[in-house]
Amino acid sequence: MDIPEACTLPDAERPLRLAEFETLFARSASSARSVERIGPQHLRLTLTGGPELEATVRDLAAREASCCSLFTFTVTAEQAGLVRFDIEVPAAHADVVDAMQRMATGS
Repeated sequence: MDIPEACTLPDAERPLRLAEFETLFARSASSARSVERIGPQHLRLTLTGGPELEATVRDLAAREASCCSLFTFTVTAEQAGLVRFDIEVPAAHADVVDAMQRMATGS
């Protein structure tokens, strides 16, 4: 995935952050989960996991938003172990949402 210039995460840490997203998506892939494209700039993931899932998603979203201002993340706990994770970007960065969707679906 190409990292936009709006990201201030040091280059050395970027592969690690991508790996965190990949791990999050992979863990949820083994359970019921949905990936829904709300619009060109908006991806909604419904993730399933253990009781720590909400905290894990909130932590990752907060850390990514603090260094990459183009993202707007919304994390909503639907019930224990079920989290809705909305990812939105400005129109100029819709390709980032495309890449996130590919990562989440494994395609």
